Amino acid sequence: MMRSLYSGVSGLSVHQTKMDVIGNNIANVNTIGFKASSVTFSDIFYQTVQSATGPNTNTGAAGRNAMQIGLGSSVAGIKAAITKTGGAQRTDNPFDLMISGDSFFVVNNAGTNYFTKAGSFDVDANGTLCTPTGATVMGWQVDPKDSTKVIQDTVSALQIMKPENLYSAPEGTTKAYVSGNIDNKDTQIIASGRKANITFYDATGNEYTATLNLKQSTATNQYNITLDNIVDKNGKSIFMKGSGTTADPYTATAITSVAIGGVSYAATVNATTGLTLAATGTPSVLEFHSGSGDFVSVGGAGNTGINLTVTATGNSPFTPIAVDFSKMTMYGGSGKSTIEGNTGASDGSGKGRKAGNMTGIGVDNYGKIFGKYDNGDSRLLGQIAVASFANPAGLEAVGDNMFSETQNSGSFDGIGHDVSSDGGKFTPGVVEMSNVDLAAQFTEMITTQRGFQANSRIITTSDSLLEELINLKR
Repeated sequence: MMRSLYSGVSGLSVHQTKMDVIGNNIANVNTIGFKASSVTFSDIFYQTVQSATGPNTNTGAAGRNAMQIGLGSSVAGIKAAITKTGGAQRTDNPFDLMISGDSFFVVNNAGTNYFTKAGSFDVDANGTLCTPTGATVMGWQVDPKDSTKVIQDTVSALQIMKPENLYSAPEGTTKAYVSGNIDNKDTQIIASGRKANITFYDATGNEYTATLNLKQSTATNQYNITLDNIVDKNGKSIFMKGSGTTADPYTATAITSVAIGGVSYAATVNATTGLTLAATGTPSVLEFHSGSGDFVSVGGAGNTGINLTVTATGNSPFTPIAVDFSKMTMYGGSGKSTIEGNTGASDGSGKGRKAGNMTGIGVDNYGKIFGKYDNGDSRLLGQIAVASFANPAGLEAVGDNMFSETQNSGSFDGIGHDVSSDGGKFTPGVVEMSNVDLAAQFTEMITTQRGFQANSRIITTSDSLLEELINLKR
């Protein structure tokens, strides 16, 4: 039989394989994270009709090259363009991420780690970040000793919406400040005083408002600071409960006293007349420079603030609040004073907060996942880790946009690294599309078709030669 028949068959086979690869590339032109593959051919075994000989100086014969007849072609390799980045598609989904760089997301399916460029993620019923096909996204957990950091240890599933992450713990207020301007010609502050309301939270997240009164002392540049009352968010005094009727008389709460600066207020409650706050001590004095009107001190000795302390029986949820008055001034001119109480220090610290419910989740450029809560809190929930390989083209595609490591790709150490460690970053709200170049694929399709046709002609022509051979005998 003629060798060309089998060469033609091998040519058909390799071109069919190449067409299969091209077809798969085009089929996945809109598959996120897909990496196009290309096929390379090689010639195969040769039949040596005559071996090469060297020149013979004795006989004067020249050397001759070997005479070899090739036996067709084979597929040398199918290589995926792993490092070629696909186009970016904006989705505005906070769980969609695109990696800039050669790193891969680490996902786990049935206990085995796989790797993917497809960053379209969801959250399942258990609050775990996962792929659309059900593989869990792996990363690092928050350090239990420092909630602002993660522990870069063996990767594990990111259960970002587990029950304890759905709320933010409350925090008691520890700082406040009073700001504004006092006019020493203000008739109200001379007669009865001006009010400043300070809203604060206890350690369980309950909200209260303390009403302070600033009234001019015997000196026109000095003002006494006293407390009128503290009420809850419903406007009821924290020292008593009830409505004062026979069926619902006033009764005392567990909150027994409060101190502001040098004055302590003890609460007594009458069943019908209600609350009486008995003050003992000397009010703290807010003092200004009589010439410039600038703040001097509160409570003497150059102090800038005084403490507001609520006392309750049992385990008190209240924390002492340092109230700063150094932002106050005493400038004249308008005949009116403008005083405002503010929660937290002027730099925003010590505000405290109520208990918060999760309102959203965001991922930054480094893969850190933050929960956002309706009390203004933002909390680190974990960080997405990535993996890199010495030879990413050596990874083996296993379907579902995932790759597995092989002996020729390099191994994953189980920990991974921060995406920024090799200069990469995440782009939230964007996914990486397929890197298939349709123009190149159609061109390859044309050359593959022509190659297939040419090899088919080898077979038909060889068949014609055989037919002529058979026809020699009629």
